[in-house]
Amino acid sequence: MITNIIAWLVLGLIAGALAKLFYPGTQGGGILSTIVLGILGAVVGGYLGQTLLGSGSAAAASAGAFSLGSILFAVLGAMLLIFLWGLFTRRAV
Repeated sequence: MITNIIAWLVLGLIAGALAKLFYPGTQGGGILSTIVLGILGAVVGGYLGQTLLGSGSAAAASAGAFSLGSILFAVLGAMLLIFLWGLFTRRAV
């Protein structure tokens, strides 16, 4: 149980940091928001990847497992969340 929580936290930190690194522009937030972004990105990316592609790596991302594919899907999911957050929080001029 504790190892699963630690795995989610580490995967979230890696995925969130990579998503913030690759996504253009600046995103605020500290390490906690980066971890949460990565964990939610892993869930979203894993779900979408498994649903649309039937990929086992995507399923691993949503389960918090470590592999290159699971990190890729988690980063893509986190980048999608950054994009959607920007759409919803953008101010009208």
